[in-house]
Parts: sequence; structure tokens; C-alpha cells
Amino acid sequence: MGKLILASNSPRRSELLSLLGWPFMVSPANIAEDQHPDEPPVAYVRRLAHEKASVTAENAGGLVIAADTIVVDEGVLLGKPADPAEARQMLQQLRGRTHQVYTGIAILDPRTGQFYEAVCCTDVPMRDYTDAEIEAYISSGDPFDKAGAYGIQNPDFHPVEGLQGCYASVMGFPLCHLAVGMRQFDQDVPEDLPDRCQAALDYRCPVYRAILGRD
Repeated sequence: MGKLILASNSPRRSELLSLLGWPFMVSPANIAEDQHPDEPPVAYVRRLAHEKASVTAENAGGLVIAADTIVVDEGVLLGKPADPAEARQMLQQLRGRTHQVYTGIAILDPRTGQFYEAVCCTDVPMRDYTDAEIEAYISSGDPFDKAGAYGIQNPDFHPVEGLQGCYASVMGFPLCHLAVGMRQFDQDVPEDLPDRCQAALDYRCPVYRAILGRD
């Protein structure tokens, strides 16, 4: 494999990409992330991933991988909370209900112009956590760099209960979708990737076979 570039400064994406065992560089893209008028969530997250890959590829000498993740509740996007009050409002809004997380990925080879994109949508059922748990979680500082004000992987707050979709996508990087795309660039993907992902996330994934075409 030639040089691989991750167009994101997210430590969670770096952690997940590391599971494939490929060396990579990090070169985050700085783009405007405003939603266009009447732009559906799928189109929005797909566009942002595409733009991140394209911007990074302008100065890249290798294969570029980009991703973007959004939290959507009844059609409304929930971004990163600006302060404790906004985090509290988001967590109270999501409590005990199911919302959607969309993650778009884009892969671009600037040498050939070959491009791949995909969007993973996951239903996320939140547990009925208490107000006291919300306050303790906000005090930890964890909500403030996360869309929707929560991290699914947080071991103390553990906000999600009964997930039946792609856990890695809710964290921001659907690895099986990435694997499908990388194979289109003739890249060797470890056959045991699902095992690596499930072990790292301590999650029994019900969807990887369908995504990878192993059913």
C-alpha cells in the first residue's frame, strides 16, 4: 500500500483505522460545515465527507480517507454542544428515545481521480438515564467534542442500550463500509476485520455480514 492519509483529527477515527493495521498520516481538512437549505441528512453528510477528501487531496500524495458524522433527531441535526446548557438540553431530548446517526465516508486517489463514497445510517436507542447521570456526564467534559453531546463508547455514562446496528459508525467510522471501499482501490483488507472491531469495541455486531456480503 502507498501512503494513506486520514483527513480527520478525531482520535476515535484514528483508533478505529488503526485496527486495520495500515500505517497512515493524519491531515485534517478545514471546511465550512453549514447545512444547505433543505439539504437532507444523507446528502449533507455525504457532501461533507466528499469535500473533506477533496480538500485534503489537493496537497496529498496518497490515498485519502475522509468521514463525517451527524446526529439526527426527528429530522433535526444535533451538532456539538457549545456549553453545558446545550449539552443538557440535547441529552434530555434524546433520553429514552431512538434517533439516527449518519456517517459518510469518502475515499479519493488524487493520482487517478478514482472516488468512492458511502453513508451508513444507524438507529440509536438511548437508555432512560437520570438527570443526575446527565450532570455527572457533563461535569466529565466528554460531551463537548461530540455531536449530540454523547459518546456511545463512554464506559461510565453508557448512554445507548440495545443497539442493533454498526457501533463503529456511531463512533464516527464504519469500518466494514470502509473495507468495501478500499477493496475497490485494490487494497488488501484483513479478513478478520470484523473480529478485530468487535473485540476492540466489546460489541457483538449483527450487521457486518450483510455489509461485507458474507450472508
